[in-house]
Amino acid sequence: MRDNTFILPDHAQEGKRAKSVERSQFMLDEDALDLGKGKTYFIRTYGCAANVRDGETIAGLLEAMGFQRAADEKSADVLIFNTCAVRGTSEEHVFGEIGTLKPWKQQHPEKILALCGCMAQEESVVEAILKTYRQVDLVFGTHNLDALPRLLAKAMRGEKAIEVKSEQGGIVEDLPVNRSSVIKGFVNIAYGCDKFCTYCIVPYTRGKERSRLMPYILDEIRQFEQRGGKEVMLLGQNVNSWGKDLRIEDGFTKLLIAAAQTGIRRIRFDSSHPRDYSETTIDAMRDYENIMPSLHLAVQSGSDTVLQRMNRGYTIEHYKELFDTMKAKIPSMTFSTDLIVGFPQESDEEFQKTLDLVDYCRFDQVYSFIYSPREGTPAAAMEDDVPRHVKEERLQELNRHINHWAYENNQNYLNRTLEVLCEGPSKKRADVLAGYSREFKLVNFTGRNVKAGDIVQVKITGAKSFSLDGVAIE
Repeated sequence: MRDNTFILPDHAQEGKRAKSVERSQFMLDEDALDLGKGKTYFIRTYGCAANVRDGETIAGLLEAMGFQRAADEKSADVLIFNTCAVRGTSEEHVFGEIGTLKPWKQQHPEKILALCGCMAQEESVVEAILKTYRQVDLVFGTHNLDALPRLLAKAMRGEKAIEVKSEQGGIVEDLPVNRSSVIKGFVNIAYGCDKFCTYCIVPYTRGKERSRLMPYILDEIRQFEQRGGKEVMLLGQNVNSWGKDLRIEDGFTKLLIAAAQTGIRRIRFDSSHPRDYSETTIDAMRDYENIMPSLHLAVQSGSDTVLQRMNRGYTIEHYKELFDTMKAKIPSMTFSTDLIVGFPQESDEEFQKTLDLVDYCRFDQVYSFIYSPREGTPAAAMEDDVPRHVKEERLQELNRHINHWAYENNQNYLNRTLEVLCEGPSKKRADVLAGYSREFKLVNFTGRNVKAGDIVQVKITGAKSFSLDGVAIE
């Protein structure tokens, strides 16, 4: 059913010593084709864009098997929790939700309750399901999405179906996908992570870094564009290290340029690591109009000593130099980042350096978090010695700085005209349209004869901290 031969493509001949990675094409077994006929499914997804993209693949697999999407989770024949394990609170929430479904499962024993995603890769979670949450019928991990048809058939026969690979699997191409948007699409370029930051569970739940081959990535972008797609987001835990496992020199820049040359209207990427940035990537972002001038560049802390404890592999001086270089070459560039407060041993002085960095960079958007230990990571063995009330006070102070600069930055767009990709009606007002500018600014606007998927010029008439208001130019 699969061809497991891996032939290095012409563009990667410079990488003949690349690591051997099993690669195969997906084929749905004929026995699974009608398994879902007359039945429905519902997927509840938690976490990051990678989880959302996994959810699209799971939906594609189910619909290839004949399932249709249910109107709500309680009416579904198959209910899947697609989970995140980055923070402990996420796991607690999922277990709480699964716990409330015990009566539902008892009333409908023929229905399937499944758990997948990063939580499924944790041994303690699987043990909890076997001992406590026995209403769960099916568990599969991040490394074996392609096994879903086989495992689901087993669960529908009334058998417990739990299969989680402890090691990362190969890369399976051509999995069916049901995209959540026809306008904007996620495209995986790599899986897993080799960085092993001390606080992060991702290398343990998603495995070591594996790059997809360039032809498959470009084909997916072209197919999406041919179906009316306007914007792709290239996904990877560290996108700018793409190709290193294939021994492709300056691989991400080469991939980014090739993606731009497909003709897709907009390209973004997430997430990038400061340690892996090359100046050629910055030049490509400057030189290609369809590579958007917005960047998520996670820093995590403004203190070098905290960064050392986090095993981030760069200094704040390096981060500032990279930031300044990008701003000098692409003045319109906007930045978002991640920041953690209350990491073990974080002093008042170290926290102040984080505030200083925010004031230096004036980020457009920041995802700020209170540190919480994740079992199995090196940081979990450190003494979590920053009191909870101190963490909360620091987060509030940090958010004051973040909100100040977000508001100040957005004032600079007043009376300017921005190019906006319309995504449809605003979530808050049906009579107002919404979309994102090239700079990744959320713009709520009015306009006649504008529909989802249109790229329009919008004059900005109002600016808040995290959104802009405007009017489409006829």
